Amino acid sequence: MKKLKLLVALATALFMLVPCSLFASSHREAPITALDRSADVTDWYAFVSYQNPNNVTFILNVDPLLEPSNGPNYFPFDNSVQYEMFVDNNQDGIPDIAFFFRFNTEIRQPDLFTGFVGNLAGVPPITSLSGTGSEGLSLRQTYTVTMVNLHTGKSTLLNNGKTLFAVPSNVGPKTMPDYQSLFNQGIYDLGNGICVFAGTVDDPFFIDLGAFFDSVNFPSTVGPILSPTIDADNTHNYAPDAVAGFNVNSIVLEVPITMLTVDGKIHPASDKQAVIGTYGATARHHITVRNSPNPDGSSGAFQQVNREGNSLINEAVIGTGFKDRFSEDFPANDSQFANFFLNPVAAAVLHSLGVPVPPNPRTDLLILAQYEPPICPGCGPGDAGPVADLLRLNTGIPPTPVGSQLRLGFIAGDNAGYPNGRRPIDDVFDISLRAIEGILVDSTKFGLPLGDGVNTKTEGFNNSFPYVMPANSGRNSVHIGPGQAGCTGQPGGICPE
Repeated sequence: MKKLKLLVALATALFMLVPCSLFASSHREAPITALDRSADVTDWYAFVSYQNPNNVTFILNVDPLLEPSNGPNYFPFDNSVQYEMFVDNNQDGIPDIAFFFRFNTEIRQPDLFTGFVGNLAGVPPITSLSGTGSEGLSLRQTYTVTMVNLHTGKSTLLNNGKTLFAVPSNVGPKTMPDYQSLFNQGIYDLGNGICVFAGTVDDPFFIDLGAFFDSVNFPSTVGPILSPTIDADNTHNYAPDAVAGFNVNSIVLEVPITMLTVDGKIHPASDKQAVIGTYGATARHHITVRNSPNPDGSSGAFQQVNREGNSLINEAVIGTGFKDRFSEDFPANDSQFANFFLNPVAAAVLHSLGVPVPPNPRTDLLILAQYEPPICPGCGPGDAGPVADLLRLNTGIPPTPVGSQLRLGFIAGDNAGYPNGRRPIDDVFDISLRAIEGILVDSTKFGLPLGDGVNTKTEGFNNSFPYVMPANSGRNSVHIGPGQAGCTGQPGGICPE
């Protein structure tokens, strides 16, 4: 009974006092992103490529919870947004390398009522992104990839003479009878070890959103304290994945490690030069003028709208009243938020309930905000750099083979997983809860197995470039809820009520 009372009190306290968006990664994590959907960074991933340990893959996902059937225009990338990937390679918290993505939208059939049509009115099915078979693509997007050395200002267009097409939403099997082929056509080899993809995809994030936002109303047999059986299971779900069946817009870039390190070389994990700090962001021009019937006009310098390094920081650590400031400012200025790291409110709540947590100041959380062991074993006290929300990746740690990867990543002994970078398979919900609890200090003293019972992605994972799955079908997609199929760890695969 005492344990039950603790569980209920813990769940209630987490709901009331931890910023709710902790449990939705960056899906609407700040007021500004709730009002600017297309500039909302939902998730940021950085990891050593599974197929080539000499490369790093970045994934920038934007525009959350896209309903696949929501035509007629679906969800194109925003022409007025600059999508950005940043790399710090000298431990000062200031990006040294940037990759910028800009999109251009073409309306090829302006009299057509929808962006995509096929197998109708003499229009053939959409089987290609260009040329024959693309006639039904009225709304079509191309994009550019530019690499910038932020020290010298040198800018390099990486398209390599190719026209890059973004993969559109999956309208359905009549319009797009072989969507996998369209998806594959959107994968581009740009030479020199560089690959790129952009398009609408299945959202790789996974979580039981509905249960949490109903005042932490988890199924009684699941969370928020997981049983040993559920906690040890990396391949089944015991609660519904609320993001299942939804899409997101994704930009994926794979580049050689030698393009990212400070000296252009590959380093062993023990060398601090192997560690890079990364984040994804979106930006808009300072001024936008809407002057119908003329096209919108934008001018002035780009202003950052949103950013994400670690999936934990803005959601679980930064107070609600500071979230917009955090979104628009740069990582190198994050010392203004240091008190949120050192004295986290959520940990104090847990402690007041009798849950063992480390004492303040919580320097253990600085592993997410500074360069230090164990992610950077070669970093000494003088290498920590400023407090900065960067997703740090040790490029010298080889990728864990597919099939041996653990959802709890670094804290479970899978050193290639979050918070050493982040892979799609990493269960950042459970990892983040346990970081707040203090597992990075001592997994025995501060090791309650907190979680939601959603341990994997319902649609599965893509274990090769671009490491994201094709978009869910607008005609046939389904979502998962209590009492419905989709929980493979439960009897009959039915999710608990």
